[in-house]
Amino acid sequence: MAPIPPTDAELDVMIRARLAAVGIDLDQLPPGTAADPETGAPGRAAVLASLRSFARSSLGEISAWVPPAPAGTPAEQAVELSQQAAPMLYPSISSAWRDA
Repeated sequence: MAPIPPTDAELDVMIRARLAAVGIDLDQLPPGTAADPETGAPGRAAVLASLRSFARSSLGEISAWVPPAPAGTPAEQAVELSQQAAPMLYPSISSAWRDA
């Protein structure tokens, strides 16, 4: 059975939550689809429509990507190696979150 694609309202909730997590509030944009004539800021509805389009077209491909295993890696270890996280510039930040 194929997964049911999310509705626009469900995507809006996900998009707003992801943006809020990094400090972006879409309510600061003008309502509607028209850009603000003074600042040129795009309308809230236009931004959400663009982000929904991106989510529907790209997130599945991005989440399905698995880094290739190094050459010569046995097949039974390739999946395990692909699950390793990429090195972080400041790993103490990640360990602080993980160990809390």
